[in-house]
Order: sequence, then structure tokens, then C-alpha cells
Amino acid sequence: MPIPHWITRVNRVVTNPVMGLVSDRVPPLATLHHVGRSSGRRYRTPVMAFRTPRGVVLALTYGPDVQWLRNVDAAGGARLVRGGRVLVLDDPVRLRGDAGARLVPAPVRAALRVMKVDEYVELAVVGTVARTARRDA
Repeated sequence: MPIPHWITRVNRVVTNPVMGLVSDRVPPLATLHHVGRSSGRRYRTPVMAFRTPRGVVLALTYGPDVQWLRNVDAAGGARLVRGGRVLVLDDPVRLRGDAGARLVPAPVRAALRVMKVDEYVELAVVGTVARTARRDA
């Protein structure tokens, strides 16, 4: 696994709240909105999302065993706020190696290779939603 799990705890408490202040508006940062598969609770997770011909791709920098990915898989999709737009995502597809790496920009690809990240998830963009209130995203 590229990034140790203990860092996720630090990010959840420190980094994510700070990134959450800008992730909706500063691409390639984005905010993934997903619903807990057991609790039904709504979550917001800052991510780096890159546009693809099919939709968006997210590098699994913590590996495939992260809660947000389990929630997205269980629901079959999520919403993503990127550049101030709310995208409706569907049909998550796991990608490994070059199949996923070729979907991210070359400088990011190089950094991910150094970090030994070789797993990705691509989601289809099936629509957009008018943004009426922050919690509706």
C-alpha cells in the first residue's frame, strides 16, 4: 500500500478539513460526496479528480481498502463537486497499472509512480446538478 493507514487518521482530523475549504473550487481538487453504506450518514472527502473521456478518475493513493470507495461501490456512484460544478457519478470501474495511469496528467502520473500507486477508480459522469445549497451536493 502506497501511503500508510495511520496517515489517513491524521488527514481525517487535520488535512481534510483544511482542504475541504478549497476542494470544491480548485481543480484538480474536488470533494466527493458519498453516503455511508451502513450508517446512511453523508460524508465529504477531498480527493484529486481528473477528467477522462468517460467521466473522472481518482487515484487510490491509500489503496483500495478505504471507506469512501466501499461506500461508492455499495451505492454504485456518488456526487463530486469540482470547479464549482456538481457531477453525478455512476458505474465505478477499478483500474490497475497503465490502464489507470494513462488517464491522469503526465506530471501526476510520475508522482504516483514514485509513490508506488497503481490502482485507480474511474466513474462515469451521468449528469450535473444545479447547486442550491452546500449540503445538497
